[in-house]
Formats: sequence, C-alpha cells, structure tokens
Amino acid sequence: MTPTGNSPKILVTGGAGFIGSHTVVSLVEAGFEPVIVDNFSNSERSALDGLRVILGRDVTCYAANCNDETAMENIFRKEAFSGVIHFAAYKAVGESVQKPLMYYRNNLDSLMLLLELMPKYKVPSLVFSSSCTVYGQPEQLPVTEETPRLPAQSPYGNTKAISEDIIRDTVLSKSPIRALALRYFNPIGAHPSAEIGELPLGVPANLVPFITQTAAGIRHSLTVYGNDYNTPDGTCVRDYIHVMDLAEAHVQALRKLGENPADSFYDVINIGTGRGETVLNIIKTFEQETGVKLNYQIGARRPGDVEQVYADVTKANHVLDWTTRRTLGESLRDAWRWQQKLGSAV
Repeated sequence: MTPTGNSPKILVTGGAGFIGSHTVVSLVEAGFEPVIVDNFSNSERSALDGLRVILGRDVTCYAANCNDETAMENIFRKEAFSGVIHFAAYKAVGESVQKPLMYYRNNLDSLMLLLELMPKYKVPSLVFSSSCTVYGQPEQLPVTEETPRLPAQSPYGNTKAISEDIIRDTVLSKSPIRALALRYFNPIGAHPSAEIGELPLGVPANLVPFITQTAAGIRHSLTVYGNDYNTPDGTCVRDYIHVMDLAEAHVQALRKLGENPADSFYDVINIGTGRGETVLNIIKTFEQETGVKLNYQIGARRPGDVEQVYADVTKANHVLDWTTRRTLGESLRDAWRWQQKLGSAV
C-alpha cells in the first residue's frame, strides 16, 4: 500500500503498541498516512516488522518519548500533520498505585505538550485514548456517555479522567482544537494475519492474553477471580471488543472531526460492542472456537474489580457511523492464532 502525496498525515503516539499498531493498519487502509512516535517502553520493535508485512511497506516511525519537548517539536516541524491520535501512556493499574507520580507525570505531561504543539503547528484534530475506567462501578447499565464519572480506582484511571478534563478545558479556552475522547471498553483479538497482536510484558494483566498463554502452556492455570458476583454465572462481566473494530472507530473519529466546521470542539464517545460477557463465557467460547481445553480454577475476588460494566454504543453508531463487525468467537480465534505464532516461550 503506497501512500499518495496528498494522504493526510496522522501522528500516532504509541503507534507500536497493541491498539496503536492495529490503528495504523486501519489508517493506511482508509487513505491516511500514519507517522508513529514510540519510545518502546511498553511495546516491541517487532510490531514494525508485522506492519511491514501487512502493509507491504514501512511506516515512518520516530523512536522518541512523547514528553521530550525538543524531540516532539522537531517532529511537528518536519511533518505536516492533519491530526493526532494519542495512545502513548503508562497503563498498568497495579504499577500506578505503587508509582503514582510517574504515571501523572508521564500521562498528563505528554498530553499537555501535544495540546501546546498542535495549535502552534496548525494541527486541528485530536483523538484521545480514554477508558471506561472513568465510570467505576456504575449504578445503572449499560453506561452511556452521560453516566456520571466516579472516583477512579487507581492513579492510572485518574489520569484518564484528568486528561479528559484537560482537553475539555483547553477547547473551552478557544484553542483551535477539535477533539474526541474515545472511552474504550475491553479490546481483545489480533490482526487476522497474526502479524501483530497484544504483547504483554511479563505476567498478563488482561484476561484474554492469560487465556491464550495458559492454552499454550506458558501459564500452568488460569484463575477466575470470584464466582459469587450478582451476574448470570457469578463471574465479572465486561464488554470485549475486537481490536480491529476499535481501530476502525479511530478512523471514523478522525473523519468526524474533519467534517466539523467549528474551530473548537470536544466530545466523548463510548467504544464497545454494547454486550456484556462473563469471564466463564469467555473461557467457554474460547474452548469451543479453538478446541483447546483450558486449565482454570476459581479463586477469591480480586480487590478493586468492578462487578460488571458494558457500553451503550448508540452515540458511536449515530455520531461516528460506526458499529462493531467482528464476533466474540472471531476475536478469540484471532487472539489464539497470534499466540500460536508467538509460540510457547514467555
């Protein structure tokens, strides 16, 4: 896929990461020219090799820290960006509890630097990677964008809520920025080529990589944290979305911002499937789709886990003209295919 001279350039911070790399594929397929900035603190350079195979060419990538003002200014000066998708952030909940200042400094300073550079270099559009963590344990389900945000359960979650406020206040100050904050639910799966996918460092914190690593024999067993919740089978409920559906939502968000004639604009949109799935149903579906029996056990509840949360995606459907296209089974098959390519080494 060869870029054309007039393809709009999009800065993708954290573009070598799980969601970022898949979004790079969707951007190219939609006629955009992504430019990655990543310091590879939570990603691997092998993602660039995978992108090369999928796209048939290299994607421009700067190895830089998004908090490095000199490096970022040089990149903005060199590249004429039409928009920014900001993924780059520390994201480990447990680590954020242990090192809150590191999380606040990294996640907030990088965003504020972008919000300073964008008007300076006449870059109008920002899509921000937010999270359903801002809802906490909601009183009513499914959650809409009007559902009250609750106090975050971790400094990581709090950085997402504060970042949304920083963007909102910057737009309200009449800064010439059009922004959408996408509140993700639970991205899973991998590109169907198995060339890129989720690469957790160390023991996975998310359910599906733990499932695939258990199936591959890397982990001896999977622990289901609690089966006495007020849910259909007693296990926690989440909204699991295929990462390629999520990637395509970013493309639609950019298009929406490009259509908006206002100099300043800000809104938030849920990005999920609109369906809640229990942990046990994820395990059962994985076994059905792959034919692999999982070794799992029921453990005690894990402190801080939300009982259930899933999205109302009406706004995404109508405002972005976007909906999910991939099934849960497809997501789990793609995740397993990616794990099989990685092999059984940790």
